[in-house]
This record gives sequence, C-alpha cells and structure tokens, in this order.
Amino acid sequence: MTGNQFSSGLWRGKEITWRSRAPFILEWSPTLHYSHGPTPGEAAEIVGRTQKSVVRALATESASPPPAKMVKAIRVHELGGPEVLKWEDVEVGEPKEGEVRVKNKAIGLNFIDVYFRKGVYKAATVPYTPGVEACGVVTAVGPGLTGRQVGDLVAMLVSQWAHMRKSRSFLQTELCLFLLPLILLLLHPSCSRQRLEFQEPHIKSVNEDSLNYKTRDNHILVEPGHTVLVHAAAGGVGSLLCQWANALGATVIGTVSTKLKAAQAKEDGCHHVIIYKEEDFVARVKEITSDNGVEVVYDSVGKDTFEGSLACLKTRGYMVSFGQSSGAPDPVPLSAIAVKSLFLTRPSLFHYAVTRDELLGMAGEVFGNVQSSVLRVRVNHTYPLSEAAQAHEDLENRKTSRSVLLIP
Repeated sequence: MTGNQFSSGLWRGKEITWRSRAPFILEWSPTLHYSHGPTPGEAAEIVGRTQKSVVRALATESASPPPAKMVKAIRVHELGGPEVLKWEDVEVGEPKEGEVRVKNKAIGLNFIDVYFRKGVYKAATVPYTPGVEACGVVTAVGPGLTGRQVGDLVAMLVSQWAHMRKSRSFLQTELCLFLLPLILLLLHPSCSRQRLEFQEPHIKSVNEDSLNYKTRDNHILVEPGHTVLVHAAAGGVGSLLCQWANALGATVIGTVSTKLKAAQAKEDGCHHVIIYKEEDFVARVKEITSDNGVEVVYDSVGKDTFEGSLACLKTRGYMVSFGQSSGAPDPVPLSAIAVKSLFLTRPSLFHYAVTRDELLGMAGEVFGNVQSSVLRVRVNHTYPLSEAAQAHEDLENRKTSRSVLLIP
C-alpha cells in the first residue's frame, strides 16, 4: 500500500480506515477516513475515548519523520557590518518535545540585532540567524506542549541568552522553530480568525514590554509632577516611552536628530523637544527645569550622551541605560554618582520576565494600553526580509524612526 491508499481494521466491532503515514486522530463517523496513519509494517495501537468519540492510531518508533521544509532566512557567517547578512536556504523540520513551529508574518528590527551582528553581544555559534521579536501563526505544536494550537496568532520574544546557547530558536526567517522557555510566546489578544492584521502595534511586544519595566519598575515609578528625559525620542522604544510617560502625568523632554523627528516626538507626547545637533541638550534641560534637573533619564544612545545624561539628573535621580547605539559609555567612577546620590541601572527585560506571571502581567498591561489607544505604535518603515541588510544600514545611520519591520 502506498501514497494515500487506506488500511482497515476493527475496533469494538466497528470498521475503521486510515491513510498510511504518521500519528493521527480519527473522529467517529459511519466510515472513518481521516488524517494520517501507520505505514506498512508498522503496528497500530487503537485507543478509544468513548466520551469524546475519538480514536487515535499511534505509529511505532520506526515511523519516518516528515521531510524538513526548506525556507529562506537571514544568516550571519561572520561578525561585521550589514554586508554580513546573507539571504539563504535553511531547513526547518517538525517541532520536537516542547517546541512550536511558527510561520512569521512580521519581524521587528531593533538595535539588539545590530549588537549581535557586531559581536557586542555574543551569539552561541557562527553562522546564526538573527532576530528577537516577531508575530506569526502557529503551524505545528510538538509533543508535551499545551495551551497552544495550530492557527494561534502569537507574539514571540527570544531571550537574548538563547543566542548564547545552542538553541534552535531564530526569528529572521520565513518559518521558525522555538524551544520554550528560551522563547517567550504570547497568545495575542487580537487573535481573530476572520481578520489578522500583522502590521499593527501589538507586534512590537519587545518594545512595549521593555518600556513597561522602564516606566513601571517598583524603584522608578513615573508619576504626575515628574520630569523625564528620553533620548532617541522618535525611535521604536523612545516613541512609546514618551507616550506612556505623558499618560502617567509626567513632563516629557525628548532629544532627536532632525526637525522631522522632532515633529514625530511632539506627536508622541513630548512637551519639549531638543534637536541635539543644534543645541546642547544639557543646557536646554537645565533651562526647562529651572536648573532642578529631571527625575529620570532614559538613555539608549550610550557613549555620546551618557555623561550629559548624568548631568541632567536632579539629586537622587535615576539613570536608566538600556542601549548603546553610539557605542559603550566610558567607565564612570563611583564618585560621579555620589555627587548627587544618583541611581544607575542597566536592566534587561528578561530579568523582569523570569516567571510566566511576570511576563503575562507586563504584557497584559501593555496590550491593554494599546487596545485603549493610550499607546499607539506607528510602523514607519517596512522592508522585505530579503533586504534586512539595507534595513540594518538605515537603522544604524539614523535614517529610520519609530518601528521598523521586516516582512517575509
């Protein structure tokens, strides 16, 4: 028997029929013809669950696994500039224990991708496939995994530490496999079988969740009356930080590089916008705050702004460093912090999502604010996934603003 021919057998006096291939589920009908069953020479164990009227035929371990799928992906064979990003064929097989397979619909691009590509953050091996966030549809679920099913719309966030281990998790590809919990997988509240809009705010789960812990951390609670400084205010995270800090009642000061980005920052809730190429942001912040300084600085730029950011803080202010797009900051002596009893932190999102409850708590608040329009994520730039190198180059050269997406 070959191809789609059927085998027959009896169970409790009823005839059942199966097609020759791997494990399958048959639902009762007068004559059963469903899905896949055992190949010739395989033993089939028929197990009935009368209440649900289901018959399962389980293939033996000798069953041949389905052939791997060949898909396109971005690959990095050596560290360096955008030119090291290659568009190649890769194999994606069936999910194993604890894995899911997802067809990507939109992939977020952030500076963390640049850090891995340059070697600022270390990947486990070279070659590797970059990418830490995406949105897609579950196409297969491995054994032993519950709570997810084929067809689910999910948001995905790969732990940066997954890249430092021999993980099968990667995102900048058409089809991907994820091993939980190296991947933080969220069922999207917008999951609708009739209408799936992938180029919408909620695909930027990494940006949204990261701003959640930056603005809502127990030690840095932004509240009415506070003044905050947000560098790169027109960037992916910066634009969201401005909106959320504004919604929390703070006065928001933002720095940007161009007049176009200044207009965008204003739209996103900045009360005062500083074009740092035209004026000294430290002097301007002191002027705006009557020389009092700000409660919090959110700095993703690093080397070019770090020292000035410390100077903008008031006594007992908080310096939140969460990126280094201009390079790593120079070492800071403790005496520089002691002058005003400042607090300096370099948080990682993954330390704030150690448990499932922590992740769901942050994500729930973020998605709720997106759905209620407190947060509006604007996708200003989309690139075909095959043009990831161009997207990286534009991001590094500050030609982009707000959210940047790669579309498979």
